[in-house]
Amino acid sequence: MFRIGHGYDVHRLVEGRKLIIGGVDIPHTVGLLGHSDADVLLHAVMDAMLGALALGDIGHLFPDTDDAFKGADSMKLTEEVVRRIRENGYEIGNIDATVIAQAPKLAPYIVQIRENIARVCGCDISQISVKATTEEKLGFTGEKLGISAHAVALLKKI
Repeated sequence: MFRIGHGYDVHRLVEGRKLIIGGVDIPHTVGLLGHSDADVLLHAVMDAMLGALALGDIGHLFPDTDDAFKGADSMKLTEEVVRRIRENGYEIGNIDATVIAQAPKLAPYIVQIRENIARVCGCDISQISVKATTEEKLGFTGEKLGISAHAVALLKKI
């Protein structure tokens, strides 16, 4: 039996914050604003996994009103989501994700991001696809005001 879920996340770019995408600290002049580390990619991935099993979303699981998650490492939050997926009798089939950002260029970091996601999900890197694109200077991502990400997760019964 298979289940599929889609996740989407967006965060504003601001000064004074780190830019963390897929668990990688990427050198940049601005970073993403959020209650946790604001890892837009992992947030979309977590929502895709949770959505596949109708387990809600990360806002429900890790609310921004709870100080326990202030500055939280999204890799650790993803570990918890994967634990819940397994607790429900499923594992990762594959994940396909896209990060939408005008800058910085993410190509040099894609393999490391894929390795991070595969490690935290307990699967092979061949099951994790991460792509990056711009919006040709259109919209909030094109104007460098924020970064967004989409993810699709296919879960399979263990």
